[in-house]
Parts: sequence; structure tokens; C-alpha cells
Amino acid sequence: MGRLLMKVRLQEKIKPLWRRFADKELLARGIFLLSALTAILAVGLICLFLFARGLPAMGEIGVFKFLLGKNWFPTETPPVFGILPMIVGSIYVTAGAILFGVPIGVFTAVFMAKVCPKPLYKRLKPAVDLLAGIPSVVYGFFGMMVLVPLVRSLFGGDGNSILTASMLLGIMILPTVIGISESALRAVPGELYEGALALGASHERAVFSVILPAAKSGVMAAVVLGIGRAIGETMAVKMVAGNQVLLRMPGEFLKGVRTLTANVVIEMGYAEGLHKEALIATGVVLFVFILIINLLFSVLKRRGAK
Repeated sequence: MGRLLMKVRLQEKIKPLWRRFADKELLARGIFLLSALTAILAVGLICLFLFARGLPAMGEIGVFKFLLGKNWFPTETPPVFGILPMIVGSIYVTAGAILFGVPIGVFTAVFMAKVCPKPLYKRLKPAVDLLAGIPSVVYGFFGMMVLVPLVRSLFGGDGNSILTASMLLGIMILPTVIGISESALRAVPGELYEGALALGASHERAVFSVILPAAKSGVMAAVVLGIGRAIGETMAVKMVAGNQVLLRMPGEFLKGVRTLTANVVIEMGYAEGLHKEALIATGVVLFVFILIINLLFSVLKRRGAK
């Protein structure tokens, strides 16, 4: 009888606490749901604005004339809007940034996660994090004062080129690639590494043959985010790329180029009418590029999971 009475009293004490916990859990779920819906709403509003303002401009100009046109003369009569040179320029600069930044970023992440001594890591990690906080215009000044003269002295030309912009963007995407890749490498279960060592693999072979492939999904996510950062960068590229609205062929990496983002930021301040709508349509093309990149990443991730 005494035990039953103690049990009843204990339940009476627990019930209010459980109700409070349930109420807090319900409140937390509501906050998380509201946050998720807010993010979805923000993306939806951006899509609505871009497509509502950009697609009519594409229809008026002509989709193929707009996407495949090689000339951009908004002040002529009639105006000419062709963004193929900017599309190709954005692809060149982004591809160059990937070639510069991704290998260095992944190898640095491997070093920090599996090789780096702790005293050095304590200094290296804040330095990498600091790179992520540097404003784009500061990177642009660095490119103008250091990279442009360096490229000019080594390869000729005026230094404002696709090569310079690629090098600068490669540096800018390093914090993203390093941070996410390192987290992915550290998330791999230690049993895989220990099993590889037990089978006779060296430390380096275990890292590159077992740990790195196991972290492939996270490394790919880092690369995709780095591509998004590179293709969407504006100010730094504008300061070092030369801003020439000409269609560049493969091999012309020492000449200037104008990217999609630079085209928008250069001309939006004085654009009016169809010219302004064409710049918004340029944003639509850039947005579609980002969607395609993320879609390809999702497909590759699913194939890797299989």
C-alpha cells in the first residue's frame, strides 16, 4: 500500500514536468517549422520576382537572340541584347576557379583532418576561418595589387584576364571547400581507418583509399557550394577580369572577359525599360545555372549512394 501511494505521488509530480516538456517541444517544433517555411517562402518570392520580370523580357528580345547573341549594345537603336559572351565568360572563370581551388582545398582538408599536428592545427584553422570573413572588395584589391601585376610579368598582357579572375576566385572558394570537406572527413567512422590499417595499408593509403572515398558525398557538397560561390561572385571579378564584352574562345585566358554578375552590377545603376528587364533576365539565367548545378549534385549523390 505504501509503495502504491509513493508511486501515485511520483506520477503526480512527474505529470506537470512532462506537460511543461511537451509544451516546450511543441513550441520548438513550431519555431523550426516556421523557420523552414520562411526559407521556402524567401526562395519562392525570389523565383517569382525573377521569372515574372525576366521571362517577358526574354520573350520580347527573343530567347535564342538573348541566349545565343554575341553582341550587347543596350544604347543603340534598336538595342541589342546578347549574353553568350557573358555566359561563356562565367563558365571559363568558374571552371578556372575549380581547377585552382578544389584540389588545394581538398588536400588541405585532408591535411587538417588526418595529418596536421595539433599545435599547427590551432593556428591553421583560425587562418582558414579568417579567409571566409574577408570582404569581396578586399579580395578584389588583393587581385588588383598582387595577382594582376604577377600575371602581367609572368605571362604578358595587361594582367586583367580570365586567368587572374580564376586564380582570385580559387582563393575565395578555399574556406568553403576546406571547411565542409574537413567536416566530412572527420565524420567518417574511425573503424574504417582502423580496418584499413589492420589489413596492412599505410596511413596515407588508408586516408586516400578509404577515408576520402567514404567522405565523397560531403566533399562533393563542398565543391558544389564552392562553384556556387565562384559563379555568383561579382565585385572581385569585376575588379580583375577586364570587363570586355567579347566572345572568348578556348585558349584566350590572358584576355579580359565580363561575367553575368559583373554585367548586372555594372549597368543596373543607369538601366531603364527593356535594358533593365534584360539585366533581370540575366539574373534568371544565372539562377537557372545554380539550379542545374544543384540538380546534378543531387543526381550524383543518389548514384553514389547506390
